Amino acid sequence: MTAPVSGSTFTAPVDVTVSADASDPDGISKVEFFTGRAKLGEATTSPYTFTWNSVPPGGYSLYAIATDGSGVTGASVPVVMSVGSGAGEVTPINFKVALIGDQGMNPNSVAVLNLIRAEGAQAVIHQGDLGYTSDTAAWEAQINSVLGSSFPYFASIGNADDADWVGPLGYQPLFINRMNRLGITWSGELGIRASFHYKGIFIVQAAPGIPAFDTGTMDVYIRDQLAADNSIWSVCSWHKDMKLMQAGGKSDETGWGVYEESRMGGAIIATGHEHSYSRTHLLSSTINQTVASTSNSLTLTKGNTFVFVSGLAGDSVRVQKLGGPWWASIYTSTCLGGDPVCKPNATYGALFGIFNVDGQANKAFFYFKDVNGLVVDSFTVISDVESVTPTSTP
Repeated sequence: MTAPVSGSTFTAPVDVTVSADASDPDGISKVEFFTGRAKLGEATTSPYTFTWNSVPPGGYSLYAIATDGSGVTGASVPVVMSVGSGAGEVTPINFKVALIGDQGMNPNSVAVLNLIRAEGAQAVIHQGDLGYTSDTAAWEAQINSVLGSSFPYFASIGNADDADWVGPLGYQPLFINRMNRLGITWSGELGIRASFHYKGIFIVQAAPGIPAFDTGTMDVYIRDQLAADNSIWSVCSWHKDMKLMQAGGKSDETGWGVYEESRMGGAIIATGHEHSYSRTHLLSSTINQTVASTSNSLTLTKGNTFVFVSGLAGDSVRVQKLGGPWWASIYTSTCLGGDPVCKPNATYGALFGIFNVDGQANKAFFYFKDVNGLVVDSFTVISDVESVTPTSTP
């Protein structure tokens, strides 16, 4: 199957014509065209083509399924493309994002939200476990009371959210309505298997290790989304962890594929689940925990990235149970004796990322700050994942 060019990036709105070659001794009864699990259309006569009109922004993996005269089917190799006004867009100068997970609904949760507001964050990327409640409206009211009903707030599903994510009273409709209020379009199932651009940042949401929603191909989805995009900054957001990618008591829950595909695509890996803060050095392999550099100035490439767990948004604070030379910073209630990077007596807080620092589009500065004002980690990130345009958005 072919699109205009495999791996192409287009600016929305755009009409995309895809075609497929199909033949069989029994004849071809139809060729259906899909993106993910969504059927776009079909053709019943040769040449087998379909035009997808007004394609919304997002990354897409397109494929065709042909059915012969006997009802036997065959699928094509996927073609990856990206569409969107945000693809390749440069972030506004000094654009600040808060990255959190494991929130709850209590005074500590509100304190972190107040910190996010006080620090001047312009968006939140939340790595799962929202309110720990079926009263999703009450959770949203907590967010709105501090940040407002139209604040850009993006969340991936956590294991504590799985029973309350979909359905008319679920978390997902709240995020769909918020995205619509903000005029942000996305591709896929929001919070589960979705991608979108916001202010030049490409955000890929996944649900590895969440049994009701993990399709077993989250790594392939991440690979295809990153391959189809050309943003300077990409963040792959999910909740659960592999044991050696957190500092507490979690086991292997996601598989290494999502980590490795994110790394090879040059994306920042944002996770939660463990109720502490930890950040790796720059890694050239997550599965082997291979450190590419111990500098506090990290250079992202397709093949080198870092992983963080930001799980101190309000629910609880846990102890350190694991460490290793790949960790650059750990913040927990108590530390393992002699750990060189762990800071004890942790309390709640958020990781903040400032993108396009002082007009340098591929430069970012990150810091973790707690609600008492203590900055426990800070580092610079340079993205060499994509070429940088010389202009900036004010």
